[in-house]
Amino acid sequence: MKHNNLISIVIPCYNDAKFIEQAIDSAINQTHTNKEIIVVDDGSNEGTKIVLKSLEHKIDKLIAQKNLGQSTARNNGIKQAKGSFILVLDSDDYFENTFCSKALSLFNNNTDIKLVTCYTNLVFEKASNNYVYKPKGGTIESFLTSNSALGSAMFKKEDWNSCGGYDETMRNGFEDWEFYIRLLSHGGRAEVIKEPLYNYRKRENTTTSKANQAKYDLFKYIFTKHKDLNIRYYDSFMTQLVSKIEKEEKEKFKNRERIEFKIGKLILKPFRWIKAIFK
Repeated sequence: MKHNNLISIVIPCYNDAKFIEQAIDSAINQTHTNKEIIVVDDGSNEGTKIVLKSLEHKIDKLIAQKNLGQSTARNNGIKQAKGSFILVLDSDDYFENTFCSKALSLFNNNTDIKLVTCYTNLVFEKASNNYVYKPKGGTIESFLTSNSALGSAMFKKEDWNSCGGYDETMRNGFEDWEFYIRLLSHGGRAEVIKEPLYNYRKRENTTTSKANQAKYDLFKYIFTKHKDLNIRYYDSFMTQLVSKIEKEEKEKFKNRERIEFKIGKLILKPFRWIKAIFK
């Protein structure tokens, strides 16, 4: 295989002893064989370090750093990557074994592609809640107000380098979305493989769940940082932003109309009445 088809799979890991082996195995089992696997230990606890040491024979490079966050871990792994293509993989998730082959085929047949993502199986602790999420991909305009790709996706190392890598000040989430904005800001598109080739565990206390708690601060940071793009694509930006607000309002209204909400409101009413009396 040509050297320029070498894929470097970079897996940042922080205190994830339980699932890291499955993530590594999903990288090993890719049908595309011209690859290297790099794991970055982002200052994990002793238990995770022991697990990573036991798995070192399965990977090409294990990088240890103090806890600096996912953006720094990804950047440090990519800096040492030999591949022309980078696939970032979260340590508690895993890819189906054909993702790399299908993503690489898209890159090699269309020079306009800057990012390849796919449909994903959202895996909850309660299996009945599982469903398939379908990111829409697209050009920069699709990414102005929200992420239209998965955080684990493939891109070219030269594009990562030219746009400055992941923002290492962003330690509370949404760093992948912000990176994609810069990746696509000068053209190109994110392509979506319309198959669920990624398995994404939805757990509490992950970077994503923390990001959702701090999302308005993160929105402000990203919108301010990319003010020039929002002005350039003002009509598209405003249309998406208003649509996003409208969707959230509809969801709030729907929740208020649910029988559980109405019962809860009825139960709490006397307690609120008593509280008002003793203010």
